[in-house]
Amino acid sequence: MNKAVMIGRVLELRNLLDDLVADGRLSATDANFVAGQSRTREQATMHPVSYVASQRLEDRSQPGRTLDEQRICQWLAERAGLALVHIDPLKIDVAKASEVMSYAFAKRHGILCVNSNSDEIQVACKQPYLDDWVPQLEHVSRRRVKRVFALPSDIDRYMVEFYTLSRSISGAAGMAGPSAVTNFEQLLELGTSKDPEANDQHIVNIVDWLLQYAFDQRASDIHLEPRRDIGRVRFRIDGVLHQVYELPASITAAVTSRLKILGRMNVAEKRKPQDGRIKTKRPDGTEVELRLSTLPTAFGEKLVMRIFDPDVLLRSFTELGLTGEDYERWQSMLGSPHGIVLVTGPTGSGKTTTLYSSLKRLATSEVNVSTIEDPIEMVEEAFNQTQVQHNIGLDFATGLRTLMRQDPDIIMVGEIRDLETAQMAVQAALTGHLVISTLHTNDAPTGITRLLDLGVPSYLLRSTVLGIMAQRLVRTLCPHCKAQGEVDSDAWQQLVSPWRAPAPKAFYKPVGCLECRNTGYLGRQGIYEIMPLSESLQGLVEAPCDLSELRKLAMREGMRTLRLSGAQKVAQGITTIEEVMRVAPPVEY
Repeated sequence: MNKAVMIGRVLELRNLLDDLVADGRLSATDANFVAGQSRTREQATMHPVSYVASQRLEDRSQPGRTLDEQRICQWLAERAGLALVHIDPLKIDVAKASEVMSYAFAKRHGILCVNSNSDEIQVACKQPYLDDWVPQLEHVSRRRVKRVFALPSDIDRYMVEFYTLSRSISGAAGMAGPSAVTNFEQLLELGTSKDPEANDQHIVNIVDWLLQYAFDQRASDIHLEPRRDIGRVRFRIDGVLHQVYELPASITAAVTSRLKILGRMNVAEKRKPQDGRIKTKRPDGTEVELRLSTLPTAFGEKLVMRIFDPDVLLRSFTELGLTGEDYERWQSMLGSPHGIVLVTGPTGSGKTTTLYSSLKRLATSEVNVSTIEDPIEMVEEAFNQTQVQHNIGLDFATGLRTLMRQDPDIIMVGEIRDLETAQMAVQAALTGHLVISTLHTNDAPTGITRLLDLGVPSYLLRSTVLGIMAQRLVRTLCPHCKAQGEVDSDAWQQLVSPWRAPAPKAFYKPVGCLECRNTGYLGRQGIYEIMPLSESLQGLVEAPCDLSELRKLAMREGMRTLRLSGAQKVAQGITTIEEVMRVAPPVEY
């Protein structure tokens, strides 16, 4: 049918099915079946595209594939001469988008603003052939309107989210006077209204949206950062921070207070850093824990929430990226009845996930697994977990000393920070316990020099340390869109230098698609450097320690550096050279 003839036509189920049949995308039998079956009240209110997609019918133009919503919308957009856009909330200025038109107008016409500037508004629509609303919107906004098509389910979802959030922010802003900075730049405001309350319904809605939004976007951390007149909200997704929203300063303070209440923190105390935790649920019912940390800054309290997914405890070591010879070495170290096993790496390198996943598999009914943590990252019923409380004198060393009287088999110490804690860990290992802990060092061999620098005698390290594992997290290529690229021999040699390793026959590069939000990466995996402390290596554990010789001998005995471990994943098409170079330190001699 001619495009000009279709303009003004309402897209209904029957004519959608007829068009799909006419273009060879759907069989007449399937079309008649869908048109003839009775629909529930909920199905009757669904957009025709969403309803047809829910039937999971075969796409006749591509046998073996189903007509999902994305395929139908792509076909429909081409038929109507419109661009198909994917609504990515991270890339939309929600405040500007909701100001373009009222919610009632957007709801009535099934449209949503997805981009705007001083000259043009880009509006996504659910009805590709209807444009009677365009003149009215152009008249009111005094800007050109560019129609685009989007998945109807996305428009329905984000229309409610965007306008609900905007109403909550507007309602909260209406209660607040000019912003008063609460720390180093105190500004006195006379005769102004009070800031919004932390328990105000508008603030509650904003916090609920913020948490749900973070879960949907697979965020690992939420940052609320106060500035002079605004507050920034950022999410860390796959290790990279993304700007999400900007809130008025007073609303940012109220949102922070609301989260502090939920985390059972002292709301009145804004001068000292505080820690707290929240346990909540996703819409699908799975529990999620969040660890809260506040820090006073020049413009108010900065709040960071780390999201802990309990599902990580159920992930296999293959999913974590620990496979092959590295996995066997790790299991061998953990299989010892006594000794010290250390995991090293910077904050955010996945140490906690590795420790919890390992302990989960060790915590059988025959053994007593006890931990001392600061703070408890994830609550797990299989362990006996204790949290450090410095205000009452319960630190790592004191907690570890007490745990040794609790008949433990396996002890996990959150971190070895000082000599006293290190000495207690050594004593626990000498008295027949398996001790697992973390250190902050760049690689595995440096863990030995770190313990020597703390003051632990070398003869005690030789008799207790079983091995050290360093790790990092690299973003993995999106399996839906990664593509084969040219072999970059120079970059490969730089990655594996100073060793000569043949370059793989093919490299894969990030492309970008809807599944990975056009980043080319989806999820993360670990790269590992595992150094079991063999007898020959023990001979080099002396103060002062020759780190270069220790590293060289460890590599001769089979230790793969972080970069070599990453190179293996590059060769397998899991990640890229650039990603490994970004997170893994170069080998130093």
